[in-house]
Amino acid sequence: MKYVLSGMSTEDELARVVRDHAGKLAGALVSMLGDFSAAEDLVQDAVEIALRRWPVEGIPDRPDAWLFTVAKRRGLDVLRRQQNYRAKLAQLEWPAQPAPDDRLRLIFTCCHPALAREAQIALTLRVVCGLTTAQIAAAFLASESAVAQRITRAKRKITDAGIPYRIPRDDEVAERLAEVLTVIYLLFNEGYLSSTAERVHSRDLVDDAEWLTALLHGLLPNEPEVGGLLALIRLHRARTAARFTTSGELILLEKQDRGRWDQAAIADATTLLTRTARRHHAPGPYQLQAAIAACHSEAPTWAETDWEQILVLYDMLLTFQPTPVTRLHRAVALSFVNGSKRALAELDELETQLRAYPLFHATRAQFLRDLGRDAEAHAADERAASLTTNPAQLGLLEERLAQ
Repeated sequence: MKYVLSGMSTEDELARVVRDHAGKLAGALVSMLGDFSAAEDLVQDAVEIALRRWPVEGIPDRPDAWLFTVAKRRGLDVLRRQQNYRAKLAQLEWPAQPAPDDRLRLIFTCCHPALAREAQIALTLRVVCGLTTAQIAAAFLASESAVAQRITRAKRKITDAGIPYRIPRDDEVAERLAEVLTVIYLLFNEGYLSSTAERVHSRDLVDDAEWLTALLHGLLPNEPEVGGLLALIRLHRARTAARFTTSGELILLEKQDRGRWDQAAIADATTLLTRTARRHHAPGPYQLQAAIAACHSEAPTWAETDWEQILVLYDMLLTFQPTPVTRLHRAVALSFVNGSKRALAELDELETQLRAYPLFHATRAQFLRDLGRDAEAHAADERAASLTTNPAQLGLLEERLAQ
C-alpha cells in the first residue's frame, strides 16, 4: 500500500517525509555500521532515489523501511569489494521502531565543537534533515562543489579526530548542548532574515530549524533551553505573514498588521515557554529571548508594549550574553522607558565594536531623529544602507533616506 502526496504542495510533503525518516535511518545506520561517512553516503543515495521516484509512484506506507531497503541494496553494490562492510550490511534488519537515541547521538556528532561552524550546519542539514547537497547549496546560495567539500571535510574530521558517536557524558552535556542550540539558532536566523543580497528570507531554513528544535525537545524534554528556543522560533514564525509587503519589503514591528499574526500559534508558544519556566526555574538566554518575543506578541498594539518588562528581561539576558548586540537591543527598550537621549548615550559607547553593523547605525539614526538631529540621522541611515546586504532591509533604509 502506498499513499499519494496530498494537502500541502508535493515538494513540501515530500520534504517533510524525507526529513522525518532520513535522520532516523542515518542514526540507525551509523550505530549499526560504526562508520559515520559510509552510513551517511548510503542515506543520501536512498534519499536521492526517493526524490526521483516518490513524486511518481507515491510515498510508501513505511517510508523508513523503504529508505532502509534501498540504502542496504546500494551498500551491497557500492561496498561489494569491502568484505567487512558487506558482511555487516547483509546482516542488517530494519527495526519496527528505531531507537530515538540514534538521532540524538547523530545531532551531537554533527555539531561537535571540533568541526567548523559552517561544517556543523551543512552536516546537520545533510545527515539529520536528509537534505541533498544541491538543496543545501540552494538554501545558502552556495555552489554545490563548495558544500560538497565542506561536508567531505567534516566527515573526514570526524574519522581522523576519532570523534565518538555518542551522547555526551553528564559533565559535557551543558557545553555540547549549547553548541547544538547555537547551530540551530544560526540556521533559524539565516532563514528568518537572510544575510545575503539575493534573498530576503528562507521559509525552508526556518522550517528545518523549527523541526530540529522540536525533535531535540522531544528527545530532551527536561532541558529548559531547548523548550525556550522552540518557543522563540514559534513566536517569531507566528508573525511571519505580517513581516513583508507583497513586493517583499520589510515591515517594522510597530507597523505590522497584528490581525495577521497567528494568535493560536502565539498562545501555544507562550504556554510552552510558561510551562518550561515553571517546571525548571532555570532561565537561560533562549528562554529570555522568547520571553521578550512574547511581550511583543501579546501586546494588542504597539503603544501597549510593556517596555519596562522588556528592559528587565534584557538586563537579565546581559548576564548570559554580555555582547554589544544585546546591549544594542537593550538600548532600544531603554529609549521607550527613559527616552532617546539616554539611549543614544549608551548606544554611542558601542560604536567601536559595532561600526560595521548596519543595525547599529539604523538604530542610532532613529534616536537622532527622535531628538530632532535630522542631518546626523540622515548620515547614519546612509551608513547603515552602505553596510546592508539584505534587500528588504535596504529597501526600508532607502525609503527613510527618500523621506
